[in-house]
Amino acid sequence: MVSGLINANPVVYEKKERRVRSVPSAAADEYAVEPIDQQEIFDHIRDIKDPEHPYSLEELKVITEDAIDIDDSRGSVRVTFTPTVEHCSMATVIGLCLRVKLLRSLPSRYKVDIRVAPGSHATEAAVNKQLNDKERVAAALENPGLVDMVDECLSPSYE
Repeated sequence: MVSGLINANPVVYEKKERRVRSVPSAAADEYAVEPIDQQEIFDHIRDIKDPEHPYSLEELKVITEDAIDIDDSRGSVRVTFTPTVEHCSMATVIGLCLRVKLLRSLPSRYKVDIRVAPGSHATEAAVNKQLNDKERVAAALENPGLVDMVDECLSPSYE
C-alpha cells in the first residue's frame, strides 16, 4: 500500500451479502452466449482492494452495484466509481484496476467504459479521458511499478 495517505481515516461500510446466482440448466447449449448482468459485473469488481487502504472498493463505497450500467445486447459495460475524497491521487489507479479486472473477466465482445462519478473528483474530465484512452491505458500497463500496484489491488484477500 502507499505511504502518506490522502484520506487517512476513510469511512468503512458493511459489505453486502453475496447473492447466489442461478445456474443455467445442464441441458442448455454449452456454446450459447450467456447474458451478463449488473450483479455479475459487481461480483467481479467488489473485492478489488483500495491502493491506499486494506479495504475493498465495496467497503469504501467507491463502487456500488447501482453505479454499473450494462447493455448486454450492445456489449457495453459502464462502471462509475466515486473516490473517497475529491482530490484523490489514486483515482486513475482505481480506474485502471477496474478496467484491468473487467478486461480479464469479461468476454472480448464487451466494451468497458470506466468513469468517475460527476462532481466527485477535482480533475474528473482528465481522469475520465485517461481511463478511456486505449493508448494511455496501454502505456500505463507497460510501467512495471504500476502493473505491480494493479496486481496487488486485484490479488484475492483470503478473509
